[in-house]
Amino acid sequence: MTGPRFLISGYYGFGNLGDEALLDVIVGELRSRYPTSSIDVLSGDPAGTAARLGVTATPRADVVAVGRAIERADVVLSGGGGLLQNVTSLRSLLYYAGIIRRATRAGKPTMIFAQSVGPLDVLGRAVVRVCCGGVAAATVRDERSRALLAPLIPKVVVERTADPVFAFEPPAEALDLRAEGLDGPGPLAIVSVRRWQHRESTTANVAAIVDRLAQEHGVQVAFLPLGGPPDADVSTAIIRRAKSTPVLLPDVSLAQAAQIIGRASLVIGMRLHALIIAARLDVPFAAIPYDPKVTSLLGDLAYPLPPLFVPGENVPLATLLQRTDDAWRKRDELAAHLRAVVPETRRLAERNFDVLDELVTREGP
Repeated sequence: MTGPRFLISGYYGFGNLGDEALLDVIVGELRSRYPTSSIDVLSGDPAGTAARLGVTATPRADVVAVGRAIERADVVLSGGGGLLQNVTSLRSLLYYAGIIRRATRAGKPTMIFAQSVGPLDVLGRAVVRVCCGGVAAATVRDERSRALLAPLIPKVVVERTADPVFAFEPPAEALDLRAEGLDGPGPLAIVSVRRWQHRESTTANVAAIVDRLAQEHGVQVAFLPLGGPPDADVSTAIIRRAKSTPVLLPDVSLAQAAQIIGRASLVIGMRLHALIIAARLDVPFAAIPYDPKVTSLLGDLAYPLPPLFVPGENVPLATLLQRTDDAWRKRDELAAHLRAVVPETRRLAERNFDVLDELVTREGP
C-alpha cells in the first residue's frame, strides 16, 4: 500500500544550515513513520535538494510547477522555521501564506508545522488570518508564537511543541578538528553570528566578547558560519576587529556542525539553530537574540543566563565583559540545567510528528 504524498514548503535550498537541518530531520522522520510515502520539497535549489536527500524537489519560484506539486500532494506541510512573519519582507509572508491558501483551496489537508510566527504588523496579521484559516492542524515551536497565531485562526487548535532539530540524532563517529586548526590544549568556544541591523555595534561587541574569552580565560575561539557566505562575511569582519586570533571554520554539514558544537565548552550564538544544537548536546550557550524566536527559546527552556546583549542595545563595555565572565564561569550550572530540561523539549519536538499522524489518520490521503 502506497503511503501519503507529502509536499513540504519552507526556506529550503538556500544553503542555510539551520533550515537544512530542519529539512533533514523532517524528511528522516517522515520516512521512518511512512516508509512507503513520497516526499516533494519546494526548493530554491531543486537539483541540490533532490540529490542530497533523495526526494522530489520542485522549483519554489515556478508558479505552475508549484501548483502541480500541490495537486499531486495528499498532505501539505508549511514549515518548519520562521515563515509567517513580515519583519523580513511582506513579499516573503505573502509567498508562504499564499502556498497555504492555494493548498487549502485545492482541498489538501495542510498543516502549519513547527513554525515560529511573527513578528507580524497589522497587515501581516490580516494576511495570516485570510490565508491560513483553512489549515487542518498547526504546531508552533514556542509559546509566544502560539499566543500570536491562535487568535488569527480561531477554528484551529494551535499546539506549542518545539523545534524538530531537538530530535536530531548526532553522529557517533568522532570528528578530527586538527585539520581546521582546532588542536590547541585549551578549551574551545564556538561563535555563530549572522548579518543583521546595527552591524557596527554588533561587530564591536562580539569582538570584545571573543577577546575577553581568549585573553582572560585562555579560550580558543572559532566562528562557525551556519548561513553560508553571508555569515562568513560577518564573521570575518569580527575577526579583523578582534585583538586575539579567532579562526573561521569552512562550510560544514549538519553532522559536522553538531560534532564541532559538541566539542565546545561554550557557544556564543545569534543563529537559532546553533543554540538549539548546543542545547540538544547539553553544551552551555550564551545568546545574542536578534529576533524574538531566540528570546522565545530562552524563555521556553527557562534558561538561567540572560543574553549577552541585544543588537542595537547600548551596553557599557564593563557590563558586556562581566556578562561574558558570568557565562564562562557558569558553564557547569548551565549544562546541568540543559540536561534537566532538554528531554521534555525533545518530546515536544516529536509531538510535531504525532500531530501530523493524527491529521493523516483523520483526513486520509
